Amino acid sequence: MRSMRSPQELLTSELKEIYSAERQLSRVLPRVAKQVGSPRLREMLDQRREQGAALIEQLDDAFEEMNVSKGRQKNIAAEGLIEDMNQHLDAVDDERFRDPLLLASMQKIEHYCIAAWGTAAAMGRLLKQQKAVQAMEQVLNEGKEFDNEMTRLAEEEVNPRMIEGEEEEGAEDEEQEEEEDEDEEEQGRQQESSRGRRSGSRRQSR
Repeated sequence: MRSMRSPQELLTSELKEIYSAERQLSRVLPRVAKQVGSPRLREMLDQRREQGAALIEQLDDAFEEMNVSKGRQKNIAAEGLIEDMNQHLDAVDDERFRDPLLLASMQKIEHYCIAAWGTAAAMGRLLKQQKAVQAMEQVLNEGKEFDNEMTRLAEEEVNPRMIEGEEEEGAEDEEQEEEEDEDEEEQGRQQESSRGRRSGSRRQSR
């Protein structure tokens, strides 16, 4: 990356990174949404993709106002967060853990985006770049609400469902152990009864 020579170039770089992050998300979210089990989570991912598409259009307008090219600057931080999400999903064998992992990964990405949007909004206000400011302030408000919704979904549905699965397995294991104990006790009674019969037979034979 070449050195920054003006505040305008710094703002432009921030906006280009945001643009790159949204384009990367727009490619991965449809595939990820197909893997989730929660209808509400799938709906939220579709909503996030639509917000990203709208933001990309607003950034095109902002670049035009600033008379700069959006270029091909790649957001390496977003790429890393998305790759981390993909690796976690690929490592999941138990379906109960897929939604919690995906939701946690999405919140990490959203927290990064919120920080980037807030920084760009502050720079835009300083440099009086109105379209950039409007785009960043709008998506910042939407992003904070989206993050709150993800937290509620995790606390009220996704994470409890994962724990319920653990409890059900634990109950099944306990029930199986109880059945095995009962079988062992029954076998013990049968063996004791058999020994008693053999002992009685020996006494009679004498």
